[in-house]
Amino acid sequence: MENPIHIERITKETRITLSLHPGNPDRISLNTPLPFFTHLLHAASFHGGFGLELEAQGDIEVDPHHLVEDTGIVLGTAFREHLQRVEAVRRYGYAIIPMDDALCQAVVDVCERPYLVYRVTFPQAQAGNFPLFLLKEFFLGFVNNARINLHLEAFYGENGHHIAEALFKAWGKALEEAYTPRGTSRSRMSTKGTI
Repeated sequence: MENPIHIERITKETRITLSLHPGNPDRISLNTPLPFFTHLLHAASFHGGFGLELEAQGDIEVDPHHLVEDTGIVLGTAFREHLQRVEAVRRYGYAIIPMDDALCQAVVDVCERPYLVYRVTFPQAQAGNFPLFLLKEFFLGFVNNARINLHLEAFYGENGHHIAEALFKAWGKALEEAYTPRGTSRSRMSTKGTI
């Protein structure tokens, strides 16, 4: 029986309600005022094999930064709770995804030590009306709250939309692999006996 993870974050800048459905990619329903960002989250959820129900509103008339970062915070919190529920996971995940001209890589270590390596540059500043530099803020929010090590790299690409989409698909696939349940003891995740 499915047991989704519900997280809510309400600030003076944003209001975000999220349900994570691990292993159930059929449960995808996303509503944000940033269509390109919604598109990227849908791609990650679908290809990462996890259901995601999200209602996110924020002061985008000021700057979409708050909404993007806070969505990363909430989603990272949900993945941390998922780890606490399943106890032990495979820990490592890896994916390289092409999209037309672009090739991107994501590598995950579910290790309780947050760290982001972000080697991504975009040939255009925006995709539609979405500022692509904000994607790093999303991933920082996610990493710091999921407490994982995440390396993201765009090897090449001529189209910023394609780079961003390949990046999110690779991230989703790497998460799927890393968070696959493995036994019942966290001691199986590290030679130290615990992570």
